[in-house]
Amino acid sequence: MKKIGLLSDTHGFIDPKIKKLFADVDEIWHAGDIGTLEALDELRTFKPTRAVWGNIDDHLIRKDTKEFLRFQVEGVSVLMTHIAGRPGKYAKPALEELLKNGAPQLFICGHSHITLVQMDQKFNMLWMNPGACGYKGFHQVKTMLRFCITDERIHDLELIELGPRA
Repeated sequence: MKKIGLLSDTHGFIDPKIKKLFADVDEIWHAGDIGTLEALDELRTFKPTRAVWGNIDDHLIRKDTKEFLRFQVEGVSVLMTHIAGRPGKYAKPALEELLKNGAPQLFICGHSHITLVQMDQKFNMLWMNPGACGYKGFHQVKTMLRFCITDERIHDLELIELGPRA
C-alpha cells in the first residue's frame, strides 16, 4: 500500500500545515505551478516527491521536472500534468498525450484551482485535480487530496481543506 499526498498550485508557498497533514504519506505528488525551486526542494527534503511543471514555473523548475510524467504505483498507471482542461473538454496537449500514449488508470492535473475528482468514462480513468494550496489565485479555500493505492485499487480518498487562501 502507498499513501499519496496530492497538491498543486503552491506558487512558491508551502503551508506549514502540509507537513503535518502529509506526515504519514509515502509520497507527495505536485501537479505544477510549484513557484520556486526552494518550494520543490522543501517538499523533496520532507518526502519522496514527484512533480510536473506548470505555466508559472521558470526554466530552473522546468529543467528539473517534466510537462507530462508517467509512472506506476502499486500496479496503477498514472499520468500527471499541469494544464489538462477537464473531463470531456481536454486542453489540446493533454488530449494529444492521451491519444498518442494511451490513457492511464489515474490522471492527475492542476491549474484550475478547483478541486474535482471524477471518473472519465470515455477514457476509463479516474481524473483528479486537488485544487490549489497556495495563497495566489482566485480560490477561496486552500485544498489538497490524500488517498491510498493498494494492489491496483485507489481508495480512502480525502479532501483536505487548509483554510482560507488569504
